Amino acid sequence: MQVRRSTIATAALLSSAGAAMAQDGAAVLPGQPHDWQITLQEALSPIEEQIHWFSNYTLAFIIPITILVAALLVWCVYKFRAEKNPTPSRTSHNTTIEVIWTLAPVIVLLFLAIPSFQLLTAQYNPPSEPELTVKATGYQWYWGYEYQPSNTSPQAQAEPVSFSSYPLAQLTDSLADQNAAAAAKGDLSEYPRLLAVDNELVVPVDTVIRVLSTSGDVIHSFALPSMGVKVDAVPGRLNEYWFEATREGMFYGQCSELCGTNHANMPIALRVVSKEQFATWYTAAGSDVEGANQALTAAIAAAIAAKTGAKVASR
Repeated sequence: MQVRRSTIATAALLSSAGAAMAQDGAAVLPGQPHDWQITLQEALSPIEEQIHWFSNYTLAFIIPITILVAALLVWCVYKFRAEKNPTPSRTSHNTTIEVIWTLAPVIVLLFLAIPSFQLLTAQYNPPSEPELTVKATGYQWYWGYEYQPSNTSPQAQAEPVSFSSYPLAQLTDSLADQNAAAAAKGDLSEYPRLLAVDNELVVPVDTVIRVLSTSGDVIHSFALPSMGVKVDAVPGRLNEYWFEATREGMFYGQCSELCGTNHANMPIALRVVSKEQFATWYTAAGSDVEGANQALTAAIAAAIAAKTGAKVASR
């Protein structure tokens, strides 16, 4: 009875948490951590979608194996306990069992290895030639970005764009100051505390982006969970990766390698925009990054307002 009551209580707790999430659903934006989140972040790139699939596929093996091993342990403890089995068996081996416990793991590993290698290959082989290359350089404790468009892109003849991206608040700031620093830039749901930065990494949607990651001091790691990106930044070395954002918006990551006292305050902010908005931003950012960011923010707000107005009018 106690077990049943605890199960019901657990279900009620999970239901209430789900209800709370549903109520706050309007404020929940993808590409950043959420309250009560226990799974991977939303998949916003083809690679991350494959990572989600492989995670669920792996669980299909892990869960039955865990249940089987736990059941065997319980059965062995019960069946071969001292009071029921006073004279232990002296069996040294069993050929059938040994063949099974050797072949079964091999078969399971084969079923895991093949899609794993396919995913690993896809992570380092973009489906087409990247249209834009971004060099991300890690420093203690901020990021520097340098853009290099492909020779065939409209931005190839524009002024080169490079800038640094600093967190808006520090870990040593008070909670009120941290929130105030993020709120000064906009809505806290879009610019979360300790994740918001002064200059976001701006990229166009539905575009293959090559990331070259390196470091100017110690080892860092450039990670954007919703994009399926995690690549080490090593001093004196370039590591290459790629991603393709399938949705416009603001998405966040962090340095994922212990890099010193302020490691926890080294956010990555990615702003994905339309190709037209990116072209306008890139042209302006060559001479004035701050002004280009302000103009881009205003253009995005105007586009959202126009879209909202059109939806209201259609009703």
